[in-house]
Amino acid sequence: MISIKQLDQAYGGTQILWKVNLDFAPGECTCVMGRNGVGKTTLLKVIMGLLPATVGECTFESRDLLKLAAYKRAHLGIGYVPQGRDIFPQLTVEENLRIGLGARADRSQKIPDKIFELFPVLEEMRKRRGGDLSGGQQQQLAIGRALATDPKVLILDEPNEGIQPNIVQQIGDVLMRLKNEDNMTIILVEQKLAFARKVGDHFRLIERGRVVAQGTMPELRDDLIQQHLAV
Repeated sequence: MISIKQLDQAYGGTQILWKVNLDFAPGECTCVMGRNGVGKTTLLKVIMGLLPATVGECTFESRDLLKLAAYKRAHLGIGYVPQGRDIFPQLTVEENLRIGLGARADRSQKIPDKIFELFPVLEEMRKRRGGDLSGGQQQQLAIGRALATDPKVLILDEPNEGIQPNIVQQIGDVLMRLKNEDNMTIILVEQKLAFARKVGDHFRLIERGRVVAQGTMPELRDDLIQQHLAV
């Protein structure tokens, strides 16, 4: 569904990504993993159009993404949950969700009922300001806002960072439902190995801006974990 070939990215004169080749299978969850500072977030931002690629290719359903602005990628069906959530704290939960509706291809102005089914707390707090929510609730709101765009692909950058365990479990259950029931393609940057094993079908390991290993999740061996993930 998304294919990346020979992708380089440089920022401020420093090259971050080197000849990256990746494919993300439709209807499956791929976990992009690696230590801090190896280029994972940069990769997601290039896919989403928030950072330019230096050279290379990135296609979605055979369309060249690198020629499209970020909002046009959202219109194609790519949802993005950034690291740190980036909700609008002064807007209500409902207003935050409605912002996502602007990227829908069908132009619907109705917040999908499934968002409140997946995250009941958002229904309960829909008139509360986003900034009044707990960190875990804000993360649910950020995912709900991405789902409001009606994505075919959902990209999440460390959605469990600083989140309490019960909400981490809920997010995992939601991702499994989206994958299994809606056939959604999920690209997940995740540091928690147990969570990645639970929801992921495939892994991609990045080291110093290069893809150094990949395979199905059962193929993520202890030696790879020790070499590329252990701190």
